Amino acid sequence: MRRDLRLADNAALTWAVAQDRPVIPVFLLDEVVETWGAAPKWRLGLGLSAFRDRLDGIGSKLILRRGDALPTLRTLIDQTGADTVIWNRLYTAAERERDTAVKEALRADDITAKSFAAHVLFEPWTVETGSGSYYKVYTPFWKSVRDRDPGAPETAPDAIEAPQSWPDSDTLEDWNLGRAMRRGADVVAQHVVVGEDAARDRLDDFIAEKVADYDAARDRLPEDGTSGLSENLTYGEIGIRTCWAAGQDALRDGTGGAETFLKELVWRDFAHHLAYHTPQLTTENWRSEWDAFPWRDDNDQAEAWRRGRTGIEAVDAGMRELYVTGRMHNRARMLTASYLTKHLMTHWKVGADWFSDCLVDWDPASNAMGWQWAAGSGPDASPFFRIFNPDTQAEKFDPKGRYRTRWIAELPGPEQQEALAFYDAIPKAWGLSRTDAYPEPIVGLKEGRDRALSAYKQRDDED
Repeated sequence: MRRDLRLADNAALTWAVAQDRPVIPVFLLDEVVETWGAAPKWRLGLGLSAFRDRLDGIGSKLILRRGDALPTLRTLIDQTGADTVIWNRLYTAAERERDTAVKEALRADDITAKSFAAHVLFEPWTVETGSGSYYKVYTPFWKSVRDRDPGAPETAPDAIEAPQSWPDSDTLEDWNLGRAMRRGADVVAQHVVVGEDAARDRLDDFIAEKVADYDAARDRLPEDGTSGLSENLTYGEIGIRTCWAAGQDALRDGTGGAETFLKELVWRDFAHHLAYHTPQLTTENWRSEWDAFPWRDDNDQAEAWRRGRTGIEAVDAGMRELYVTGRMHNRARMLTASYLTKHLMTHWKVGADWFSDCLVDWDPASNAMGWQWAAGSGPDASPFFRIFNPDTQAEKFDPKGRYRTRWIAELPGPEQQEALAFYDAIPKAWGLSRTDAYPEPIVGLKEGRDRALSAYKQRDDED
């Protein structure tokens, strides 16, 4: 088990149960997972706890082991006499490198090693352009798959055959996956939705109550207009085909917003499609011409951005929402990313790394593609000269200021517990107080825009 902490819509588990042989569910805290940031690793621990309980409820167990994947699996094979190891495929470079090495080595050991499709709707090598290449632009990618059938999601097994004796397991609590979250864990914990049952309820509620207005509501900053399922899809607490089937049902019923929801699911697929075909997506500029762009490395203004102290209300509200909830409104994600990479001329990797440490719905492919889209360096990117004005965006999508006052305690208005919770979550080393005055802008919006456009023009002139 990796990013698939569920019983239903789980191809590898369904296949294993169908063999009528004992099945040992295993989670490895391996060399890839060890690199995760604070919030993703903490949220993973919550997901593992919920999945462990789910397995216990049908007479199975979740075995936990820590160590590099191949030697740890070989040890488990020796201890259990297992002759088959199976998993669901993942697509970033680090994940593929790990899985390929494991599969080749186990097969050399005469162990059956099989992998299955369960993390995306359409695997990257199954979606091709007319010339046999991969898609670099989202819209034709969407048009090529929108009428495809990814298959029906498998139902959850009622029981999983247990072995005569279970191997030893690490204790989840001993892993202390929330160590790096420190005091922020108690704050963020109030905003997460954990486990397979809760994820299914979240999907059902979205389809019943929100999807009809999804087109417009997902951009309105004060509203909870999205599905929120990115959190659960990240850890596989719900299957992507389950979400697709629900969206298709709503579309057939003529529900407004259903097609946009389906497009967002395919946008997630597109990120993994690109991470597979162009592995540099997660670590380097996707467009090599951006290597010469004079982005700054980490700097004092980027630190103000991280702390929600730029003096730009819409940006600071988004950054504080992130620290309190572990998530950020999708419109705010675009604004904060554009502001960092353009107004502050800071490399997108600085922002992507911060999100990878703070997001409970962090996905390596989606995070990288989103940042490169906003920065202008990625596939199908927003043009660099399209520089969001955060104040204008706030007037359009938060006209009464409810989003900003919800998250920024210094602004005038009714006291908001969520805004004050920011001070309970942040590191004490930041030295911020609830009595601090709201800062003046660290960079004027016109000044930042003009500087960014000048650098962009100079890059093109040099080319």
